[in-house]
Amino acid sequence: MTTGSPTPAYPTPAQPPAQPRRSRLRTFLPLALAAWLVLEIWLLTVVAGATSGLVVLLLLVAGFVLGAVVIKRAGRRAFRNLNEALQRGTVSAGRGGGNGLTMLGGLFLMIPGLASDVIGLLLLLPPVQKAVSGYGERKLRAAAATPGTLGDAFQQARIHRPDGKVVQGEVIRDEQ
Repeated sequence: MTTGSPTPAYPTPAQPPAQPRRSRLRTFLPLALAAWLVLEIWLLTVVAGATSGLVVLLLLVAGFVLGAVVIKRAGRRAFRNLNEALQRGTVSAGRGGGNGLTMLGGLFLMIPGLASDVIGLLLLLPPVQKAVSGYGERKLRAAAATPGTLGDAFQQARIHRPDGKVVQGEVIRDEQ
């Protein structure tokens, strides 16, 4: 179902698309990752110079093993909580006990490097988990409440025309 002028039977000459502006994230994320990598290497060389290469290797292996143990325990705890909720027949809308942030902390511990190990250890502390989850919830609520963003995206739909063009539309539901 279309409105307006009929679709021409012959193809129209395509104009070259305008180059969209790069977002800040796409611009600065590679720079941030490169800076992070340089910081990690620098910290490893400083610690290796102060102690020995064997100590650095032991620190990296210990971080990997500790991260694997943390992720395994948090995963088991999450699975056990899910099974208990399913047996009760209820799904709690509250917090999941911080399992996601605990797993993220374990992942940071598994990444080779000393700065990532510090971040991983900080994410294992309950006060830090509470602060990070509160900040994340506030950001997600603000993003969902702002029109034209993620909260608005669920109300939009695309209608595919027979000629392959896509028409942007919006879903409107009548609440009775």
